[in-house]
Amino acid sequence: MTDLFTPPYPQPPKSKRGLVKRFLRGWHSWIHVLFDKSYTMKMGEIRLPGRTMYIANELSLVDQILRGGTAYPKHSELVRNLDPLIGNSVFSANGEDWESQRAMVNPAFAHTALGRSMPLMVAAADDLLARIEAARQAGGPVDIDPMMTHVAADIIFRTLFSETLDARRSNIIHTAFGKFQRLAHSASMLRLYGIPAGWFERRSRGPARSIHDVFRPIVEARYEGFHARGEQGTRDILQSLIEAKHPDTGAHFTCQQVMEQVSTIFLAGHETSASTMTWALYMLAECAHIQDRVREEVAGIAGDRPLTGAMLKDMSHVRNIFRETLRLYPPVSFLPREVTCPMDMRDKHLEAGAMLVVAPWLTQRNRDNWACPHAFDPDRFDDPANAEMAKQAWFPFGRGPRVCVGAGFAQQEVMTVIASVVRRYRIAVPPGFTPEPISRLTIRPRTGMPLLFTPT
Repeated sequence: MTDLFTPPYPQPPKSKRGLVKRFLRGWHSWIHVLFDKSYTMKMGEIRLPGRTMYIANELSLVDQILRGGTAYPKHSELVRNLDPLIGNSVFSANGEDWESQRAMVNPAFAHTALGRSMPLMVAAADDLLARIEAARQAGGPVDIDPMMTHVAADIIFRTLFSETLDARRSNIIHTAFGKFQRLAHSASMLRLYGIPAGWFERRSRGPARSIHDVFRPIVEARYEGFHARGEQGTRDILQSLIEAKHPDTGAHFTCQQVMEQVSTIFLAGHETSASTMTWALYMLAECAHIQDRVREEVAGIAGDRPLTGAMLKDMSHVRNIFRETLRLYPPVSFLPREVTCPMDMRDKHLEAGAMLVVAPWLTQRNRDNWACPHAFDPDRFDDPANAEMAKQAWFPFGRGPRVCVGAGFAQQEVMTVIASVVRRYRIAVPPGFTPEPISRLTIRPRTGMPLLFTPT
């Protein structure tokens, strides 16, 4: 049996750190503040100067919180952190506001139907292969981190706006979002420790504006075209949002509200998928035997023909790569909820306003749930013994009423890119390189992801 590969993650110390050490370790990444017991505890409590935080790891509690809907709303800290980027949108809203927004936004997701979006994904993947080839011809390793941002953003750009995304605007998005993550993370850390964070909050608005400026002209032109001149526009997500009406009042979104919804869909539709693609290709590059098996599967099912949704359904190895990557590197690793009234949970008494965190990063790496939890083992999803854990201890898209509606879209997108890249290239890791995962809003490699590509 081939030894399982364990991809990098912060090695947790055996004992809890003091406040200062925890602060210094967490200044650039949430997953770096964890200690050894974090991965097995049923429910943890962290008292910080600015906030008491509880982390629920027990599967029954995870299910209770995620299915609790309005009983466990998204925490105000998360809402505040993301406000410069997505405002009051369907991701950040709570209660009746969320329900009405969700009703208005739901019809837009008809445009992500897999049959309709598959040709867009294949075209974007073909453009990705051309960029990889051009970078490979220039010599040396190819940093796939910005490339995965480009292809994922291009796919959602085509779905949102019926336009392709050029390299200039893609670079703006990749650079600005990296800055936004660093500044927003620092602001959040300071607030948790009761330290004023205004400077970081103000600075985070700049990169958020840079991202908005990429698609603001498209949104404003279409919005004015519909509301001022009655133009129907292209049938895509943007047009659906512009035409949406409040379920009770019949009012349309304002242009600013459309911008906030577009920002949310764009962020959720590209950043999380880009993270998954980056880590999936890295782990395949480290595991030549798994990569060869995936290549054989793709060749046997698709050959040289354009990929289709029907082909992807038969690619069980590629699908397992997707699922195992999300188990090890869930793009959103911590899901903070707010306690709305005093309650008891296990042996803890939680006051109103406390932060109650469900952590895919921890639950999906808990040895009580998975054998060899830190190892890369896509075959675990074919083992009948893991069937129950695949339902209970795997939730990278959340669960319950606020489950991510783009889960199927993301799976098809990531599988399309993996299959496209692997059947064209053999991938390897440059000698001596090991990426360091950091967790801010999403999990990305700290210094990029250079890989070597050789045509098959």
